[in-house]
Amino acid sequence: MTTPTPSAAQAATVPATTAGRLPEARQPVRTPSPGSTAALRRARRTRVLHWIAVHSTAVALALAFVLPFVFVFLTSVMSDRQAMSGELWPTSWHWDNYATVFRTPGFLDWWRNSLMYALLGTLFTVCSSLPVAYALAKFRFRGRRTAMLLVISTMMLPPQVIVVPMYLVWAQQFHLSGSLWPLIIPMAFGDAYSIFLLRQFLLTIPKEYIESARVDGCGELRTLLRIIVPMAKPGIAAVALFQFFYCWNDYFGPQIYAAQNPGAWTLSYGLESFKSAHSVDWNLTMAATLLVMAPVIIVFFFAQKAFVEGVTLTGVKG
Repeated sequence: MTTPTPSAAQAATVPATTAGRLPEARQPVRTPSPGSTAALRRARRTRVLHWIAVHSTAVALALAFVLPFVFVFLTSVMSDRQAMSGELWPTSWHWDNYATVFRTPGFLDWWRNSLMYALLGTLFTVCSSLPVAYALAKFRFRGRRTAMLLVISTMMLPPQVIVVPMYLVWAQQFHLSGSLWPLIIPMAFGDAYSIFLLRQFLLTIPKEYIESARVDGCGELRTLLRIIVPMAKPGIAAVALFQFFYCWNDYFGPQIYAAQNPGAWTLSYGLESFKSAHSVDWNLTMAATLLVMAPVIIVFFFAQKAFVEGVTLTGVKG
């Protein structure tokens, strides 16, 4: 039995792309079983529900964090009459409330004092804590562990325990009561928490860098400034931010040492006096509160990356 050969007309109708190719065997189409289809649907539904649950929780936490700030801001631009009502959205925007707060006698002095306290306290703490942390992290000497235990033990001592003898020393011996210097000067002698945090970060720096610097003839101070400081920038940034936030928000210290001198008050302490003087003007109180919080929020927003990197102690990057 002979197979029929295609005619010339039929051969002409064959597409050019298939010319010269052997016919491919057709693969059977596999239809998914009902069980596998149901499993895929269940898995897809589980992923969707998991996504909804995670993002709903994140949105709820974000709203719980943001809504108080939104409430403070909206109240700060209301009129004094509307601020006492139950309305949440201002009918008219009174931006002059912030100018009224700045015109309050002493407010600019409180701002200047807070800025001086925070900047000097941060600078003194970092400059005094870094050499101690470097010595405890990289030097090998007898009593190193005991020295570290003593540093950590000072973190467990509440400041209220030593406030009376310290006040007597600063007031009677140095005559510095009524100023912020009794709070700023001790920071030039190190801070236990800052030393501990910097030491933990410096432990992640490989010792080969320090040994190479010593081989090249660098002394310990030059090694600290040229090698350690550039590598420890995240840790230094985290310590600086912690100290800046502490000094800016400190209420207990100015209350003890500067209460008798309104010219030395900080914003955190002066805000209490402002609230007492404007007890019924909630719009002005909220405007002053927002002005006190604004520098902390701005600093954290711009330094957030360095802050997180320093807190997590990620060590040296390649």
